[in-house]
Formats: sequence, C-alpha cells, structure tokens
Amino acid sequence: MRAASRMPQLPSDEEIAAALAKSAAVAEAVAGGTGTPDVQGEDSAVVRPSAEEQAKRKAARDKAVNTKPVLTRVFQVIIAVFYPIVLLVLAIRLVTTSTFLWIEYHRPGFPIDSFGFSTEDRLTYGSYTVDYLLNFAPPRYLGDLVNSIGNPLFLTREVGHMADVKTVIVMAFLSALLLAVIMAIGVIYLSRRSFGGNRRAFFAGSIATLVLIIALGVFAATGWEGFFTDFHKIFFAQGTWTFYTDDTLIRLFPSQFWLDSGIFIGAFVLVVSSLTLAFTWPTRERRVAVIAAQRPGRRAA
Repeated sequence: MRAASRMPQLPSDEEIAAALAKSAAVAEAVAGGTGTPDVQGEDSAVVRPSAEEQAKRKAARDKAVNTKPVLTRVFQVIIAVFYPIVLLVLAIRLVTTSTFLWIEYHRPGFPIDSFGFSTEDRLTYGSYTVDYLLNFAPPRYLGDLVNSIGNPLFLTREVGHMADVKTVIVMAFLSALLLAVIMAIGVIYLSRRSFGGNRRAFFAGSIATLVLIIALGVFAATGWEGFFTDFHKIFFAQGTWTFYTDDTLIRLFPSQFWLDSGIFIGAFVLVVSSLTLAFTWPTRERRVAVIAAQRPGRRAA
C-alpha cells in the first residue's frame, strides 16, 4: 500500500501579519525618502542615503566637473600675456629682411642718397647690415667692408652701435622664441583639457594687443621724433646712437626708413590681432558648443 501524501501547511495568522507589517514599513520608507531598507535576507537590510545626502553628492560631482584646473587658468593667462609680445617681435623680424629693404628702396617717394649711393649700392650694403644682425659673425663682419674706392664703409662708432643693436635684436628674438614655445605647450594642453580654452586665451590676448598697439600708435603719431629718441634711450647708451648725415648708417637708413618700418609694424600687428579677435569672438554658436562640451573628462573654458 502507498503512504498517503502529506498535506502542505498554510502560514499561521501571526506569520501573515508579520509579512504585511514588513511590506508596509518598506513602502513607508520609500515614500518618505528617509532611507529604504533593501532586504537581502530575513533579518539584514542596507540603508540608502537620504535625499539630502544624495543632493550634496550630486552638487559635489557637478562642481568637480565644471571647475577648471589651476593649470588651465595659468596657460590661458600665459597665452593672453605672451601673445602681444610674440606678435610684435614677429613684425620686427619681418622688417629685418632684405625683402623689406628692397621694397623700401624701390618704392616711389623714398628719399635718394645725396652723397652718391645708388639704389643698388644701398640694397647691397643694407643687406650686409641686416645679415650681420641675424648671423653669428663678430663686429668685424661690418668693419672689414669697404666702399667702391677702398675706404672703410662703416666708422668704428657705427660698427659699435650695430653690435649693440645686434645684442638687443638677438635677445628679443630668442626671448620671443621661448615665449612662443611656452605658448605652443599651452595650446596643446588646452586643446586636450579645455574645450574653448584656446579661443578664450587668444581672444583676451588680441584685446590686449589692440590696446597696446593703439596706445603706442597714438604716442608715435603725436611725436615721432620723441618716440624714436625715447626708444633709443631705453636700449642704448647716450651718445652711441647719434650720427652725422653723411655717415653710412644714416645714408642707408634715413628717418623715412624708420617711419615706414614703424607704420608696417603697427599695421601688421593691428591686422593680425584684429583677425584673431574676429575668429575668437564668443558668438552664440561657440558658447552653445562650450556648454555642450561640459562633460566629465573634458572641461569647458
């Protein structure tokens, strides 16, 4: 004979009441936001953070995402400050070329040399002078030059002044090169870590450049001779940079040459900085793009 199957036992009233009470407690905790017990077993529970604590954590995360690193701000300031200097030295470098000499000596209205230098003589001797500023030759590079009748082309004091000019030019070019390298490092860093960071840096730099070049332009236009004299007093010792009208340096580089050079430098810096300002202007589309780029791992400028 088979044994009779055992009937399943139904839960008692006490067990049913305990289960209902536990479910009610869970529902009340969820509705009140005071911590929801997550049942993992019969007697264990994990309490979730309160709504206030969750809001604090979210605010901390948002602040971490939107806060720019210190290095980002540093590079933006560096680029904005170095930009006018590098641009100004670049303009000076364009002036110290044989090409600029050729344009000057051949342009209509450039004063002729009343002591006998032809345009070709000026271009030849002037090119030697410019080459000396850019090469590693000693002062005798100019001191050994002679004119068509075999006399020294430059006097000793003229060679000494050009040696001083070379020192100033080389220091300016090397300093600008160093600043340009630092700017390049900053541009690379900002392009990787700060969306729009380069735009903001060059925008600020272009404004600073425009203010600087306009101020210098007004000062030079209202008194060119005074401006030219004050410039030489800053970089050269008194009495080492004045010459007679029949000295070779004055014949190669008369006052009109320096006036034209100043106009070219000012115009070049003004045009380039204005273009930079236009291309980095914070338009609505660019601001929207910056906001859209605000996500973890990439910070907006």
